[in-house]
Amino acid sequence: MTEQASPSDRSVSAPIKLLLVDDHPLVRDGIRARFEADELIEVIGEAQNGQQALDFVSQKMPDVVLMDVSMPVMNGLEATQHLRHLYPTMPVLILSMHDSREYIQQLVQTGASGYVLKDVSSDELVRAIQTVYQGGSYFSAGVSQMLFQGQVQASEQKQALTPREETVLRHLAEGSSNKEIARALDISVRTVETHRQNIKQKLDIHTAAGLARYAIEQGLVS
Repeated sequence: MTEQASPSDRSVSAPIKLLLVDDHPLVRDGIRARFEADELIEVIGEAQNGQQALDFVSQKMPDVVLMDVSMPVMNGLEATQHLRHLYPTMPVLILSMHDSREYIQQLVQTGASGYVLKDVSSDELVRAIQTVYQGGSYFSAGVSQMLFQGQVQASEQKQALTPREETVLRHLAEGSSNKEIARALDISVRTVETHRQNIKQKLDIHTAAGLARYAIEQGLVS
């Protein structure tokens, strides 16, 4: 199962020029061999780390960068950040063995056009490259599941707060002290402190700035 954004009108009649970035020669050799017989994709270069990828892109300007995450010198996350800054329209497709939600979310937030795991079939990898080249986004089934689980957990986390706790959190985010909140809600300061501790534990957020940011993100304060 994939998640795809609406593609643009970019043509795929000519071979897609691909830069392959991975620090394992066997991985690069295998992918290159797969595409040698494919008229749709042409591997025009290889890089062993993010810095080599940046150097290659500045000279050859591939259509798509296929990027690993864990690499020496400069990893895939750092390289993707640089590429998105220097070449905002260049698609970066992550190909990784890491199925950690933290890895995936970081790369997506950085601006990667897609994320596929290394256990996908070669045909699916071709589809992913074509999709991001056309301006869409592509996430393999395992990645989509991870992202969905993260959204569900975030939703459940918000629902875990009681209406009273949400009210206390809103006051905290607005900068009110415990005494001011107690006075506004007609409860004791000790009760406010209890609510505050419960909020921190439920959200796993332990700083005032973090609570304020969460409240803003959830629409509790404007």
